Amino acid sequence: MKEAEEEKTIPQNIEMSLSNFEHWVEQNSKMLTYVVGGLFAVVAAYFGFMKFYLEPKNAEANNQIFMAQKWFGNDSLNLALNGDGNFPGFLSIVDDYKWTDAANLSHYYLGVIYLRQGKFQDAIDELKDFSGKDKLVTNMAYGAIGDAYSELGNNDDAVDYYKKAAYHFENELTTPIFLKKAGMLLEVEKKGTEAIKLYQDIKSKYPNSTEGRDMDKYIARAEGVTKS
Repeated sequence: MKEAEEEKTIPQNIEMSLSNFEHWVEQNSKMLTYVVGGLFAVVAAYFGFMKFYLEPKNAEANNQIFMAQKWFGNDSLNLALNGDGNFPGFLSIVDDYKWTDAANLSHYYLGVIYLRQGKFQDAIDELKDFSGKDKLVTNMAYGAIGDAYSELGNNDDAVDYYKKAAYHFENELTTPIFLKKAGMLLEVEKKGTEAIKLYQDIKSKYPNSTEGRDMDKYIARAEGVTKS
């Protein structure tokens, strides 16, 4: 009997809840109309922004960045930064083409340029503003941040970013390089055991890399650090 009463009570409760909800909807129909209309307006504005502003801006910015990349490749860093009056440099692209892929990529180039110029904190700021889609370029950005922190004497952060650069996208080309850099800084910090782990990782996973072929020497040196 008790179970039968409970079975009757559940549908009644559901029916009452639905009735209360319908009543609430009726009372607040005007507010709901505004909310739904507002959501549609936001969605429409977003797609309109993407279609009629950002897509043309992206196309224009991609054309404009070409010369700055060429100057960068030729090591004409001042032109790459500031342009020549006819074509913009990376600084102008960041300012004039916000939210575009070219502006995002310009943060990477600016970071590398500042690193070369010895402006290490500026390099870190620009590289952290870069959001990479290409995994290898992202590795390089992390590694450059590690270099900048190392130059500033901030070895702990440098090691963290070298590890990010190594493990974000593991590959034969860059991973051993950044693991080696992290290991060498760990040796400086007298953290020989941690350095050995990274060196052994290089030796086991990348034995044919330039770094891998030379790892026995580094492992022996790090073992000396742990004993000292």
